[in-house]
Amino acid sequence: MFIEVTKAEYLEGYKIKLQFNNGDTKIVDLSHCLNGTVFTPLQDIAFFKRFAIKFNTIEWENGADFAPEYLYQIGTKVENPVPQKS
Repeated sequence: MFIEVTKAEYLEGYKIKLQFNNGDTKIVDLSHCLNGTVFTPLQDIAFFKRFAIKFNTIEWENGADFAPEYLYQIGTKVENPVPQKS
């Protein structure tokens, strides 16, 4: 199965909550990944927040993106909360 980003939500700082096509939800912190010419504009939080899902991953206005497999690998899995009994 190819990993694809199906939903993305900005959290805070350089953290994004991502849902993948295999059902997993992960939080990725990209604060240490914003090196190099194409990623430098993403260091501005206002710019960083303006991403969209494109071609099965997240992409910014300047064309910067990360492979969905990489995002999956560096993400911290969000466990589904167990419903509380009434």
